[in-house]
Amino acid sequence: MLTYLGITMVFIGITIFIIKPFFKESKTLHKFTRKRNLSMIIIGLVMSVISGMFFYAEPGTAYAVQYPWGSQKAVVHQGIHTKMWGRLIPIQFELPIKYVIPNKKNELGEQSKYANVDKAKYWAFSDAVKARIATSVVISINTADQNQFLSVADRNKTERNLIRSRIIPNIDQSIKNTCKLMDAQDYISGQASDFDRYFKDQLENGMYVLEEFIANENRETIGDSATVRTIVNKESKQKRFRIKHRNGEPVREKGNSLKGYGLTVVQAVVTEIDWEPEFDKRLQLQKEEVAQTQLEKQQAEREFYRAQKETARGEAEKAAERARLEKEQIQKTIEAETKAKVAEFNLIEERKNYEVAQFKAKTQKTMADAQSYENAKLVTAGLTPQERAEWEFKTSVNVAKQLKDLKLPEIYIQDGNKSGTDGNLLQSLIGADLAKKMMSQKTSKE
Repeated sequence: MLTYLGITMVFIGITIFIIKPFFKESKTLHKFTRKRNLSMIIIGLVMSVISGMFFYAEPGTAYAVQYPWGSQKAVVHQGIHTKMWGRLIPIQFELPIKYVIPNKKNELGEQSKYANVDKAKYWAFSDAVKARIATSVVISINTADQNQFLSVADRNKTERNLIRSRIIPNIDQSIKNTCKLMDAQDYISGQASDFDRYFKDQLENGMYVLEEFIANENRETIGDSATVRTIVNKESKQKRFRIKHRNGEPVREKGNSLKGYGLTVVQAVVTEIDWEPEFDKRLQLQKEEVAQTQLEKQQAEREFYRAQKETARGEAEKAAERARLEKEQIQKTIEAETKAKVAEFNLIEERKNYEVAQFKAKTQKTMADAQSYENAKLVTAGLTPQERAEWEFKTSVNVAKQLKDLKLPEIYIQDGNKSGTDGNLLQSLIGADLAKKMMSQKTSKE
């Protein structure tokens, strides 16, 4: 810019010097005095020289400087550098390239002057479903190898040409190949990460060589493996593509790689997909079907867990009832055992009482037998115990009375051979007399 401005100032100064003599009456030209013209020419020369000799390298940008005499150099550091009226080819260290889906006003949104932004294109998946795919790719240039950088700059001339002629075609080819490897249904069923992986790998290492194969269709709808499956007629067949392999490695197209230009893929992702309206409708129907299936599944699971809950509650009640019955049974068992123990103790007590009673009975029997024996003896003697008692009482009384009234014989004869029997004789006499009186009293009573 300074060069052009300086050259313009020099041209204007020289022109004024030439035409001024022919326009002597022009007041405007008379304002440009000789001194002013020379100053403007000198300033223009200085500006053109300075701008042609030096340039300022912006940060984050590498420059290929091509001199008029045919040599060139690479400048990768910011600051003021010499260019000696050479040609500059500036290229950013990292080149952001984005495909963006336009909004309803067909606008691409806010853009950066350092990014290359284009509208997203429509691409067809293997099942013929089309979609606009928005991507974000960042490419890094190789500044360590200056010879390679200068070669890339020399072959592409400008950064824009490098992007348009080298990078974007590789991005488009990578998207195209990746779309051939899967169906739209596969993408939304969980293979989005595979899409990003295939996309980036082809940009870095070269395009895959694809081969066709025919496979029976048996695919599942949106969602996880538990959702409803869409089974296509087993007899229907579809042409599909897969990566060709050799010795376990994917076969790639030769000479179609960004590595050959010293470029490195820093980022390559799919940011958004805008499906065609027909597929959106189908997708919505499938989502509703999956949502309904999930709802029914949740309801079935809820009923199942409700039944499990009722079963668990029944088992709990059964366990509680069993525990209550077992408790009652244990209590009854304890009571029965207690009663048995008590009965056993009572039996022992009764046995002891029986033995005591038996002993008493034996004692009483023995005493009764003794009394009976005594009574028998008394009966044998002709008197009952009562009579004997009465008799003894009366005898004692009558003896005393008879002894008072007794008149013993004044003379009695004693056997000389029976000495010591005086008492017995006296008793016999008294007894005979008392017996006689008692018999007479008994007869009179009768």
